[in-house]
Amino acid sequence: MADKLLKTVQKELGYREKNGQHTKFGHWYAERVDDPQYKNAPWCDMFLAWAADKAGLTEYVGQFAWTPSHAVWFIEQDAWTRKPEPGALVFFDWKGGESYKGIDHVGVVERVVGEKIHTIEANVDRVWLKRKVRDTDKVVGYGLPRLVKANAERIEIRETEQPFPLRERADKAGSNPLDVIGTPVALLLIMVVTTVVVAFRLAGRRRVRPRPWNAPSAQPEIERSGPQYVMRDQVPPQPGPPSRESVPVGAPRRRRPYDRES
Repeated sequence: MADKLLKTVQKELGYREKNGQHTKFGHWYAERVDDPQYKNAPWCDMFLAWAADKAGLTEYVGQFAWTPSHAVWFIEQDAWTRKPEPGALVFFDWKGGESYKGIDHVGVVERVVGEKIHTIEANVDRVWLKRKVRDTDKVVGYGLPRLVKANAERIEIRETEQPFPLRERADKAGSNPLDVIGTPVALLLIMVVTTVVVAFRLAGRRRVRPRPWNAPSAQPEIERSGPQYVMRDQVPPQPGPPSRESVPVGAPRRRRPYDRES
């Protein structure tokens, strides 16, 4: 990224502004923001906006004409430092202040040699775009395009992360009526109904008392015998000594197999 930006600005070395502080960089910026006043304005930062656009790095370098706003942008992107490096934008306060509010010039660092920084700057020595060798006592800070890019990529990854990636289903959600069964509300309802049913069954078992082994059924059956109805017990009589039938007087007695002869 640094090499790409530096190659773009190096091609413009030796450029000189026209009368009335008119430059092709200011003209480009004025059309970009649709404001003609920038055609004849200080152009150190507009040159870097133009170069970033030509290099395809605008989203990492920024696009500004006012240097304090440009510095704030780097600060907000967490890409601000006090250590120079090639490709970094260097912000100056000629009064030696340390606040971004006092910044009044910007350039790009081409290389660092000892305590000196070698820069490429526009709108210097009144009219030129040229190389300069600077001390760092007037430097407020450096904006690092590479950090802007790195931070943006980290944010993008963090926003798309999922702790448990969900497997995509072949059918659309809600297309199958049985999908409702797996919802939390349906599961809770099933648990409540099951609990109520089990409770009723247990309560019913406690209320029923065991009957004696020869007790008649609580619901006797009704059997028709001729023109009359008689009640018949559902529980068959238990084995025991046979009872004697009542026979009308004078009627012949029918002998049963188990009767003994008298």
